[in-house]
Amino acid sequence: MFNEIPASILERMEQLRRIDARDRTDGTTRLVRLRQVPRETGKFIALWAAAAPEGRYLEIGTSAGFSTLWLALACRTIGRRITTFEVLPEKLALAKETFACTGVGDVVDQVAGDARDYLSDISDISFCFLDAEKEVYKDCYDLIVPRMVTGGILIADNAIDHRDTLQPLIDEALADPRLDAMVVPIEKGELVCRKK
Repeated sequence: MFNEIPASILERMEQLRRIDARDRTDGTTRLVRLRQVPRETGKFIALWAAAAPEGRYLEIGTSAGFSTLWLALACRTIGRRITTFEVLPEKLALAKETFACTGVGDVVDQVAGDARDYLSDISDISFCFLDAEKEVYKDCYDLIVPRMVTGGILIADNAIDHRDTLQPLIDEALADPRLDAMVVPIEKGELVCRKK
């Protein structure tokens, strides 16, 4: 998977990395910034996605599609599709461009809208990467966990660098009898949950 990344995907990842780096230093407002995951986190979520059981694959918070590209690599490897949700029109447009120029449309379904409006109609969730505004994590958790298949994986980004905001959710996940969960100290921190 990682040794055969197509040039178009590597090129787009580098373009998005440069935009993200610029956004972090030029005064771009927080909501407009790409705020994408670091490369090592991308690889981390791709490995988990490739190992998840049969079922639906979701991403909540597409941004410009950087993390989606990592997840698309996993989906292509195992013959699955991922549905990714984004609410901001500017980021939806960037992600659409990302998916077109990298040719991942065969494994990516892009949804314009708040995932919380759709999750009650989705079942058999086997993998979900949650990287949206931190204030919606709890709502998403409450909608996702009951709909996960046995062995399904939920990964929530920013479990360390936004720990103050996310601590109640982290505590809940760690104590949730339906899950095995831990915070993995990779980059910004990932809350990894596996459905029992």
